[in-house]
Amino acid sequence: MYDWVLKLAHSRNATLSLFGISFAESSFFPIPPDVMLAPLCLGNRKRWGWFAAVTTAGSVLGAILGYAIGYGFLDIALMIPGINQEKINWLANEFKERGQMWVFIAALTPIPFKLLTITSGVAKMNLGVFLLACLVGRSIRFFAVAAIIWAIGPRAMPLIDKYFNWLCLAFVVLLLGGFYAMKMVH
Repeated sequence: MYDWVLKLAHSRNATLSLFGISFAESSFFPIPPDVMLAPLCLGNRKRWGWFAAVTTAGSVLGAILGYAIGYGFLDIALMIPGINQEKINWLANEFKERGQMWVFIAALTPIPFKLLTITSGVAKMNLGVFLLACLVGRSIRFFAVAAIIWAIGPRAMPLIDKYFNWLCLAFVVLLLGGFYAMKMVH
């Protein structure tokens, strides 16, 4: 898969694939776009800024879908055991006071971003504040990842080649840790 993603960096479908993964991850897909962003930046270092911008745009647009899912399907969420109107009201108040902080933190970290985008919709967080937190947080994250990969460049290739499986395992542990952290918060 790693070699395929590196080859994709030079294909005519690289940007569209990166955008699609970024969009999906913000609303329903479990794999963060960093998995594709980093190898694309390694495979075509001159386009690191472009790849970061595409990832950010796809992620923010996908966050709108996540928000819409939460906003539009509250009735279905209330059918899930453990979720009731009292908890929804608490969540709405929490997001009125600190929603931008939660979204911004999720945008920067391995916490599954889709959980916060959907939660923001359920809580009916102010859409403008939501979008600003998404845009700033995701921009910082993806431009930082791309810039680090650009700076390290080819020196990273032997390490990634050698430790790719361990890096994937570490990513999965971080992903599961993010789910666990979200569960503990709520």
